[in-house]
Amino acid sequence: MSIKITGVGSYIPNRIEKNSDFQKHEFLYEDGTAFSQSNSVIIEKFKAITGIHERRYIHQELNNSDIAYLAANKAIEDAKIDPETLDYIIVAHNYGDVLHNDVQSDTVPSIATRVKHKLRIKNPKCVAYDILFGCPGWVEAMIQAKAFIKSGMAKKCLVVGSETLSRVVDKHDRDSMIYSDGAGATVVEASEDEGGILAHESATYSFEEANFIFFGKSNNLNAKEERRYIKMHGRKIYEFALSHVPEAMKVCLDKSGKSITDVKKILIHQANEKMDEAIIKRFYKLFDMTAPKGIMPMSINKLGNSSVATVPTLLDLIVKGKMEGQEINKGDVIILASVGAGMNINAIVYQF
Repeated sequence: MSIKITGVGSYIPNRIEKNSDFQKHEFLYEDGTAFSQSNSVIIEKFKAITGIHERRYIHQELNNSDIAYLAANKAIEDAKIDPETLDYIIVAHNYGDVLHNDVQSDTVPSIATRVKHKLRIKNPKCVAYDILFGCPGWVEAMIQAKAFIKSGMAKKCLVVGSETLSRVVDKHDRDSMIYSDGAGATVVEASEDEGGILAHESATYSFEEANFIFFGKSNNLNAKEERRYIKMHGRKIYEFALSHVPEAMKVCLDKSGKSITDVKKILIHQANEKMDEAIIKRFYKLFDMTAPKGIMPMSINKLGNSSVATVPTLLDLIVKGKMEGQEINKGDVIILASVGAGMNINAIVYQF
């Protein structure tokens, strides 16, 4: 028996925020002082490092649970299954539903329960729950779905990664330009076919690294409202990722029994273009190889960093033939990998 993806879906918001839209922002350092450089210079340097030209935000009438549902419904339709036959709905996110212009995160009931409600599933044996694992949440939820199916506790699982980071960014923090909104989903089932999830690897580094990504106050020290926003120590995260992610991917590949030459694509969390390129370069260096051209599809340039949604959205775009020059064919071996708050890392080797 194998555990295979039978359906994929995503929701990409149609509201585009271009780099030029940040020209009028007042960017400040953590101590509240202003940058000496103009916004044009700040934005150009940001683009050179991250690769981001534009990102997507949801419209004010939508919430995280709404776009999670929209992606989930597409995956169910793609899998051609009756949603009543789902055994588990696992939704990875980090901040719940944050209403437009609100200051609170709403996670009761869970986002997964809300998705199940929106799907109009009556079956009480379909268990819905959330997973908080930073940006690697969707990959980790896939690993959990595999465990449920392999143990006999489930036959079909719906796995969703959905986030609306536009609702938790500090407009005075230049890092706010990284974040975006989006949702991706997969249906995972037991199968008699070969392939599927061949191996996985996960780790949490929290002794010194726990607070590399955190919730903090606005860089505008004169802000009137007591609100907190997503914050990060970018340099520390960059160094952490380069030190640990390539090794985790190698361990996972070794466990799968596949060779590095079998790998056709690596779908890595779209966090930062330069960082992702460095990770892949180091990964292949572990095999005394140079990364093949086109091995790492990138969507961050137009979609930004939507946290848990980046990997499943990327998968959906490629499988549906919506990414120029990229394709995945039957029998292809791919690696799914992510790194994020916690600090958590994980990887999956999957064969189509």
